Amino acid sequence: MSNTNNPLLQAFDLAPFSKINNADFLPAFTVLIEQTKNEINTITSNTEVPSFKNTIEALEYCGEQLDRVSSIFFNLNSAETNKEIQQIAQDVSPMLSEFGNDITLNNELFLRVKAVYDQKDTLILTAEQSTLLDKKYKSFSRNGANLSDDKKELLRSIDKELSTLKLKFGENVLAETNSYEMHITNVDDLKGLPEDEKEAAANVAKSKNKDGWMITLAYPSYIPFMKYAENRGLRKKLAIAAGAQCFKKDEFNNEEIVLKIAKGRFQRANLLGYKTHAHFVLEERMSGSPEKVNDFLNDLLDKAKPFAKKEFDQLEAFAKDLDGIDHLEKWDSAYYSEKLKNKLFNLDDEKLKPYFKLENVIQGAFSVANKLFGLEFKKVTNIDTYHVDVQTFEVYNKSNELIAIFYADFHPREGKRNGAWMTSFKGQKIENGINERPHISNVCNFTKPTDSKPSLLTFGEVTTLFHEFGHGLHGMLANTTYPSLSGTSVYWDFVELPSQVFENWCYEKECLDLFAKHYETGETIPMEYVEKIIESASFLEGIATVRQISLGLLDMSWHGTDPTDINRVKENELKALEKTKMYPDVAENCSSVSFSHIFPGGYSSGYYSYKWAEVLDADAFEFFKENGIFNAEIGASFAENILSKGGTEHPMILYKRFRGQEPKPEALLKRAGLAVLTN
Repeated sequence: MSNTNNPLLQAFDLAPFSKINNADFLPAFTVLIEQTKNEINTITSNTEVPSFKNTIEALEYCGEQLDRVSSIFFNLNSAETNKEIQQIAQDVSPMLSEFGNDITLNNELFLRVKAVYDQKDTLILTAEQSTLLDKKYKSFSRNGANLSDDKKELLRSIDKELSTLKLKFGENVLAETNSYEMHITNVDDLKGLPEDEKEAAANVAKSKNKDGWMITLAYPSYIPFMKYAENRGLRKKLAIAAGAQCFKKDEFNNEEIVLKIAKGRFQRANLLGYKTHAHFVLEERMSGSPEKVNDFLNDLLDKAKPFAKKEFDQLEAFAKDLDGIDHLEKWDSAYYSEKLKNKLFNLDDEKLKPYFKLENVIQGAFSVANKLFGLEFKKVTNIDTYHVDVQTFEVYNKSNELIAIFYADFHPREGKRNGAWMTSFKGQKIENGINERPHISNVCNFTKPTDSKPSLLTFGEVTTLFHEFGHGLHGMLANTTYPSLSGTSVYWDFVELPSQVFENWCYEKECLDLFAKHYETGETIPMEYVEKIIESASFLEGIATVRQISLGLLDMSWHGTDPTDINRVKENELKALEKTKMYPDVAENCSSVSFSHIFPGGYSSGYYSYKWAEVLDADAFEFFKENGIFNAEIGASFAENILSKGGTEHPMILYKRFRGQEPKPEALLKRAGLAVLTN
């Protein structure tokens, strides 16, 4: 195909999914990298004195088509991948890594940026322009611009290897998730499983041309089985299979990759003058340093652990009374937690699910966005998508202006990785007086409709949908001049505030009444269920908090110390998790080798940010609660000061502008039922 026929090399607004062939990607990347190099050359060859406009702004708007094609390609590699796309990713990632280094290690370009940066105190700049200047300068200084030539070459080789290793890590996890099947032919082995979960398992088996039922490691299959199946032996089998992903002695083993990534990141940080990878990363975070992160996590652990221990003892005693289980194992956790929750609150997911039809929950999220921010979501069918499951919406503001395109992709399939995430196909910016609006996507993995039932969500899935939609709103309501400061382009420990605060509405009767209606009768969710949802919100919160802290500490063990002498992944993991250990270790299992957030994902040295952002979100929602959860004035302030501003100013400045004060941890401790420890 000639370049003139390649849809990725044409001007487009909406991503032209149906026109793209896999074969288009590599040529497009090759051409667009060259085009962007030419744009860079135009900047460096400019004979005028370096200025904010001819250097910083010019650099900001370089390579926009390349960025868009990259976002389309890597989103497909997460949501609709195949062997061919994975191979292209292996070819393209080193190219992009090398090109990124070509920019940050371009001395002529750096000297122009530095010339502008050195004048910053005399320039008349807006707050956003000042942030952009600082960010552009740091993108060079933090990525090797001040290194000698031989060290620059070493940095290039490290970055190239890391890009390939991260891809391989993710591919191995996906391959392991897809390959495992627990084929059940005896209906007694499904005892305890709700009927719709049995039907879903039968559909999976049918899709693979097998009789009986099939349980897989995809979340909508795995989690209900662990929660409801009475057969402890099968729960054990499934849990061990999940925990053993990429830890077996086969082609998908990630142990060596983990060690190489951790050591490569450490070497890179040292090369740039930082003590560890975490020191490098956290310099550009609200927390500021590994010491502050560790203090934060350990302080929270001190508060949560007594509660967690008490909850664990209660759970273990309950399992012993119920089934004579002497010692709880990891495969007992979800099962007995659900049983105990049902006993204490007479509330289980099966009672709630009929009230949480997926389409209604989506409309519920839209309604909250309408009440708070005046947004209208109009479903449309004329927007190109990459899969038949993907729904599309046009988003309008109060003035009936189109402010975003929203893609919603909610069901699992073989080419889609587990989990839930927000992403974008087009960023927001203001250029030449035109406000280009963003194209935002939410991707989740909720149970597909069956022949007899629509897609019904657990309450946990409802909060997941609201969480990702909160990220989506951060993207949709973006309103900045520069694309690299727009939407979710904020400090990593601030990015979870919009998503986590949005979950809070799920626990409010006023909100649930909008959408929690029985899928058959239309009856609004009974008040007693709402009361129990609220009452059970902090159920086993101590254990959940310790679990999150453990993952934060595991992340810091890989990235906040010198990993040079670590040769055994499991050994390092056990050491890191010693203080947070609740359940006995399982020899066949290891978390690090499938910990996608911190190895291929962007959360290295940043997993703590979930708990960090909880302090922010609890404090922020307290403000709404004090003034009405649908208070349009506070909603407008949140949109104006948080959602629309992206990374244009330091997040604490933005937060204080919204809240009038710095966040206080008391709201989180109170919400989590841990506040008594502070008395």
